[in-house]
Formats: sequence, structure tokens, C-alpha cells
Amino acid sequence: MKRVLEPELMEDEAQVKAYAEGDFEAPHSQFIERLRAFVDEPDFSGTALDLGCGPGDISRRFARAYPLSRVHAVDGSAAMINYGKLSTADELRPRINFIHGLLPAVSLPQANYDIIFSNSLLHHLPDPMVLWQVIKHYAGPGARVVIMDLLRPASIDEARAMVRAYAADEPDVLKRDFYQSLLAAFRMEEIAGQIAQAGLNLDIEQISDRHVFITGVTS
Repeated sequence: MKRVLEPELMEDEAQVKAYAEGDFEAPHSQFIERLRAFVDEPDFSGTALDLGCGPGDISRRFARAYPLSRVHAVDGSAAMINYGKLSTADELRPRINFIHGLLPAVSLPQANYDIIFSNSLLHHLPDPMVLWQVIKHYAGPGARVVIMDLLRPASIDEARAMVRAYAADEPDVLKRDFYQSLLAAFRMEEIAGQIAQAGLNLDIEQISDRHVFITGVTS
């Protein structure tokens, strides 16, 4: 099945609200657990970059997991950024800087970062190389990179079956978005090719029937 592009940004307020209130506990918890296993440094006190932060749930989870850290959280949707700011508890606000801007043109406060992470951004990008080039540009020497995203199923029927299996109780807007995201996602071999083209040394692993997990340390 060929890739079918979906809208790059979520700007509709109802869509943003539905996404922010959706049940992403399992994948988001898994993301942080795997990130913590890779970055086994509870006293990490540097600055992390969250690419495609959406409403900020994973940024907040990261800030809680690493209490001495700071996070620069970037998203191209102004509605997502606004929701993220409003949803962040007072004690976390000094450590999370929400930044509105499109990759790769967004202006970031730092030249490089100690940790760069991203969840479910890659499949939104018309040109996937944007993500890998931004990582190359902003990763300092020895930066840890952690990426999770969806994998494109082999057929339309398989995509529909996944929606039934994993989003049956979600609002219709989230079912639609999940289905479109599956069609817009990449296959393992496509992602491996992107990473090789970017000249990055990253490990790629399929961790479920629909998720890929990518980690590495930059030179």
C-alpha cells in the first residue's frame, strides 16, 4: 500500500481538544519508559528538544521524569501550543518552553540540545527528511535521540482493523485521524533509508504491530 498524505497540522479547536483528551496513556507511558531506559540519567539537568509536541503531554511527562531538566517543546500548530501552555501545571511551567513554528524554519533558543525526542511527528511530514535534518542540525556532540512513530500497515483492510482494535471507544474524529495517520506512516525499510540518507547512526526497532522506536547517540 502506498503512502497517503494527511494534513500536516491540527489547527481545528475541536480536533485539538479531542486529541488532547484522547486516551494515549499506554503509548505515551511506553515512550517515556523506553526513553528512560535509554537515557538512564535521573539527574539529567540539560535541555531537551521535543519535536512535534502537540498538546504537550509527553513534554510534561519528560519534565516529571527528569526533575532537573528543561524542555523546549515545538509544534507547528498554534492551537496545539496554546493548549499545551494552558494544560501545564504551574510547577512545570518554568521548565517547559512551548514554541510555535514549522520545521525546519522555526527559530529555537539554543544552537544544540542534549536530548532530542519526538513522538508521532514523522508521519505528519510531507517530506520526512525534514525531521532527520533538523535532528542533525540541533543535536550536540553525544546527544541522545529518541523517536517513536506509527508504521504503515500493508493494506487498507489492515488499517481499518487497527482502528477497530485500538480506537473503538474514541470519538469519531480520533478514529478518522488514527486511520489517516496509519495511511500516512512509513514502513520500516523506508525509515531505515531516510536515516541512512541523513547520515545518522540510529537503531531502529519495531516494538508493536503499529509502532517503530528509534534511538541513537550523535557523534
